[in-house]
Amino acid sequence: MHYDVKDTDLATSGRYKIEWAEQEMPVLQLIRARFAKEQPLRGVRVAACLHVTSETAALVRTLQAGGADIVLCASNPLSTQDEVAASLVVHDEIPVFAIKGEDNATYYRHLNAALDHHPHMTMDDGCDLVSVLHKERPQQVGEVRVGTEETTTGVIRLRAMAKDGALRFPVLAVNDSMTKHYFDNRYGTGQSTIDGVIRATNILLAGRTVVVSGYGWCGRGVAARARGLGAHVIVTEVDPLKALEALMDGYQVMPLLEAAKKGDVFITVTGDKNVIDEQHIAVMKDGAILSNSGHFNAEINIPALKKLSDGRPPRQVRPFVEQYTLKDGRRINLLGDGRLINLAAAEGHPAAVMDMSFANQALGAEYMLKHGAGLKPDVYTIPEEIDREIARLKLRSMGVEIDTLTEEQARYLASWEEGT
Repeated sequence: MHYDVKDTDLATSGRYKIEWAEQEMPVLQLIRARFAKEQPLRGVRVAACLHVTSETAALVRTLQAGGADIVLCASNPLSTQDEVAASLVVHDEIPVFAIKGEDNATYYRHLNAALDHHPHMTMDDGCDLVSVLHKERPQQVGEVRVGTEETTTGVIRLRAMAKDGALRFPVLAVNDSMTKHYFDNRYGTGQSTIDGVIRATNILLAGRTVVVSGYGWCGRGVAARARGLGAHVIVTEVDPLKALEALMDGYQVMPLLEAAKKGDVFITVTGDKNVIDEQHIAVMKDGAILSNSGHFNAEINIPALKKLSDGRPPRQVRPFVEQYTLKDGRRINLLGDGRLINLAAAEGHPAAVMDMSFANQALGAEYMLKHGAGLKPDVYTIPEEIDREIARLKLRSMGVEIDTLTEEQARYLASWEEGT
């Protein structure tokens, strides 16, 4: 078995970490038990490009139980938990190609190692795997039946591919499932992003001004958690509807150039490029902290930060904090090389919320393999009945019961005759 991980001696601690996560993932455990009996993925080669965390381990172990022949690589150079990667190799005999802190060349070598598996199915987080497959290995695309995509950035890229006519197989946008973006993006990203900022810096957020760029589901969660810890929160947006929502949720809303003068901590969650740009950095306070929780490290213009600095290399003042000194003596602190701070400096989303996201991945994989042959190359959303079943299972695992409609109520909602 070929693999590339940091150290297989870390496998035991990785197994403990996986077991801890799986205790918090009862819905995925129910799916695994059924998969083990029914084997819906038997004989299917899967190349998965995901954050290699204990929660992801729970997913790939579920897919393996369902019969999948799976290879895993990292979807971000800083998101791998090396002990988890080691455990998957040693205890589960799953080939893993992922090392925390790997350079760009190693990252793409690992992507290609996963594609060397000649998958029938791709499972992506950010669309890098699918992008490399289409651009660099077009002769192999025909072997792929279907794919799934985990995150907002990847869905944006896939829809651009579909619009251009470049996408050559159907892909399920797991991110667009209600049990994904309502909970993973809002509660998962919200908590884990603030966790990453605090672990990296050990600062007190209470009383500080936190600027959140982007008020999608992720931005909503980050803003709420920052306010919950006592921060004064400013939201910056380009969408008037989201800006209005942020305003009515009680946040200050203003252009980023104005917010740049006021902020102590900046968190980008937009999925776009150069959100924090040269003109913003030029007016920031001494000691400002810059972080990103979008998928790629393009949201903060790091070359512009280097250009504004005094020419000396940044100081590594803490493990995930690079301090740049500008020409006028102001210090700007960049967290986690501008990459996903919740995975660079923390452990990503809590397992309880990833239980729903990865239930979507597992059931979405099963659905696409059943129905993919009848789908044209495009981006699809998981059927609502699967989404709602995941929510029902999650509620049941939490000991929560809800009401059901009576026959009379169901008929009333389906009719139009009865009125005032």
